[in-house]
Amino acid sequence: MSAVTPQVRLITYTPDPENTIAMAARICYAREDLASLQHRVSTRDQAAFLQRLVDEGHLSTIEHVTFTFGVEGVSRSLLAQLTRHRLASFSVQSQRYVRTGADGQFDYIIPPAIQSLGPEAVARFDEQMRTMQGWYDEWNQALGARGESSNEDARFVLPKAASTRLMMTMNARELMHFFRLRCCNRAQWEIRAMAWEMLRQVRQVAPTLFALAGPGCIAGACPEKKRSCGKADEVRARHAAWMQEKSPS
Repeated sequence: MSAVTPQVRLITYTPDPENTIAMAARICYAREDLASLQHRVSTRDQAAFLQRLVDEGHLSTIEHVTFTFGVEGVSRSLLAQLTRHRLASFSVQSQRYVRTGADGQFDYIIPPAIQSLGPEAVARFDEQMRTMQGWYDEWNQALGARGESSNEDARFVLPKAASTRLMMTMNARELMHFFRLRCCNRAQWEIRAMAWEMLRQVRQVAPTLFALAGPGCIAGACPEKKRSCGKADEVRARHAAWMQEKSPS
């Protein structure tokens, strides 16, 4: 067992996502047949048109494109937050069928706040994880060590720090909503880091679509109102610098 860090990978996505959205939007008003419309869209720059769609809130057409991510090295605590986004599809590694880790022991995530307390605090946290592994092994043996039938009850002593891996698919509209909530300073640190990395990767393949994606304060007033972090200007400046740094080459 060991401490692990998050890994996010964009596995697959709708081919040519921005032109797909542009065609979906234009078909509502176009007279020409599909072949002609597709040729017109593919041979002209659609960036300004896409930006206008997003700015004016015509977002139903962006639901035609989806993005699938593989994620590992994240906690069960993060998973509980992630699955609140119901307009998404999830496939998650089972604690019933799989004893995670190369050695049959669970890996885990150490919160940065605990790491900041220093080596002694980290060592104490590590030891607590090993204690819980011992509890899990003890109950697994007591229940007959029968694989899934004993794992399913022994896992009740595993912590939320236990790591998991998953695949997740969202359409572009739900991704924008996800980024608005989870890139915010008020989001929990782990899911916030994952959201920013997801945003970085989708911008590589759909830069116009996600140009203003991010926390709610990027494109307007902070939606958190009285619960605002009070750092909207700082967030906007950091986002602008981040956008320049992460822009596709």
